[in-house]
Amino acid sequence: MSSAKRIYIITDLVNKPAKMFSDQMPKLAKGFIRLGHDVRIFSYCDALSQVSPFKSKTFSSYFYKSHIDKLLAAQLSIYCPDIVYISFARHLNAQTIRLARQAAPNAIFIGGDGDPWPKLQKDRIETAKELDILTATNDGQWLQDYRDAGVPLCIFMPNMCDPDIDHRYEVDEKWKTGILWIGKLQHHADSSEDFREKLVKKLSTQSNCTLYGCCGKSSIGGRDCLYAISGAKIGVNINAYGPIKFCHSDRLTRFMAGGAFVMAKRIPEADILYNDGVHIKYFDEIEEFFELAHWYLEHEEERKKIADSGMERVHKEFNCQKIAQYYLDLAQNGTYNAPWT
Repeated sequence: MSSAKRIYIITDLVNKPAKMFSDQMPKLAKGFIRLGHDVRIFSYCDALSQVSPFKSKTFSSYFYKSHIDKLLAAQLSIYCPDIVYISFARHLNAQTIRLARQAAPNAIFIGGDGDPWPKLQKDRIETAKELDILTATNDGQWLQDYRDAGVPLCIFMPNMCDPDIDHRYEVDEKWKTGILWIGKLQHHADSSEDFREKLVKKLSTQSNCTLYGCCGKSSIGGRDCLYAISGAKIGVNINAYGPIKFCHSDRLTRFMAGGAFVMAKRIPEADILYNDGVHIKYFDEIEEFFELAHWYLEHEEERKKIADSGMERVHKEFNCQKIAQYYLDLAQNGTYNAPWT
């Protein structure tokens, strides 16, 4: 798209300080702005909180959702966006999208889903059916669920980084560790997959490992999270679910962008994103992980080479400006050009 566009993002802005640097939506907005476009962000649940006397978001939604939908429609009517981006804010549903479409009849509506198990997310698929385009951070069964439900166009879109923030920092000794894990043992929606739990629990017994967010260890966020990633020789990424094509959390992207050497449970067909032994090191079994980790901790030159290559790869190919351009191409052409497409 050559001319400047008006882009309206509907999301739930993460106001918790710990999540300040991990929220994908400010990164996407920054990408659009750097490409020369205008962006406005509407935080759906924040708007609910402002008009409701209830602390409970559920009560607020029950009594005040229609008011927020009308407020949203009024803003869209004035702004006249070319693109409306939906990040599936809580309590936003198909009715919200229908009202928004009436207010912005010429806009292209694009949704982005970074969650697993869309069928378990309340109203998620029905809401997506009101969109023109649905993007997801996988190209497996969960994206297929949308296709099977009749969502017009479904396509994979990877997680992004912001190299201005997501990079390697010089850190104090207290942040330095051999192996780093950040996250829970299981996903709250499904605990049937136990590979991650077994591996992380074994990590918790190792003297050269640092864990956050599980096994009795406190969570970490904000700048501390950036420093922890920079201070780790190895960052571990393991999905909390079985193999889904291309699917991984933004933990992997943030670890690689932060300069850690990333070891990840193998992701189906992910070599087209990050090449094994060049940008990242994949493993399949728990014992294989510990054997590889031990080897790379003893071979600093090889470890550093892959860490640097991975950071360069993410900064160049998965930065917020490049992903924003993919969305613009998608809105204009119904597709975008990348190796994985």
